[in-house]
Amino acid sequence: MSYSVGRVARFAGITVRALHHYDEIGLLVPGGRTHAGHRRYTDADLDRLQQILFYRELGFPLDEVAVLLDDPDADPRTHLRRQHGLLTARIEKLQKMAAAVEHAMEARTMGINLTPEEKFEVFGDFDPDEHADEVRERWGGTEAYRQSQLRTASYTKEDWQRLGAELDAVHQRMAGLLAEGVPAGSTAAMDVAEEHRRFITGTYYDCSHTLHSCLGEMYVADARFTATYEAIRPGLAAYLRDAIVANAARHTAS
Repeated sequence: MSYSVGRVARFAGITVRALHHYDEIGLLVPGGRTHAGHRRYTDADLDRLQQILFYRELGFPLDEVAVLLDDPDADPRTHLRRQHGLLTARIEKLQKMAAAVEHAMEARTMGINLTPEEKFEVFGDFDPDEHADEVRERWGGTEAYRQSQLRTASYTKEDWQRLGAELDAVHQRMAGLLAEGVPAGSTAAMDVAEEHRRFITGTYYDCSHTLHSCLGEMYVADARFTATYEAIRPGLAAYLRDAIVANAARHTAS
């Protein structure tokens, strides 16, 4: 039995575009073609796809996945043992992260006028006031800080919840591109990076492409930011940074 690319995409919960990309780079070449040239995937192809998605979920880049799967000395049991060990390590890491206070974007700490009950409802265990002094010390004299204080002073609990959901959606779109193996310098990734910049501009302060690039570097340099993004998807902090830098270069060039 063989399956169309659309049906395989539905099986696996990925996009047709991702399957096309895997074919183009030789990672998953379908075992058959129709007379019209359409891709047809065999059961063996589905087994290989499952292994690819396992390793992708564990944070392996596509080129390393190809090396692992094409190792002539590896059999299915080898892959399962390796994946079990990696998953165990991932679980231990996530448990440690879950036990610590989740560090949200420092920009969220500016000008939050909520009751303690509302703060808990919006931010959970994260207390934005804990970082207020640091934010003032680092950026208190900047125009961005002044704008953020002014804009966020009147935000309600509902405003923060809505904005949090909007930012989470941007992060999930970027994480989805990372999962599909789309390059950070691609148009798709740069477009999401631009969404991220516009969200900051519309919510907190005027964020130029230069300032946005500085934020991207901070996401990688500051362990608190890195942990936040890595919890969404391994490798996301650096991927987002690279997409932001590429987007800034695109707009500077134009």
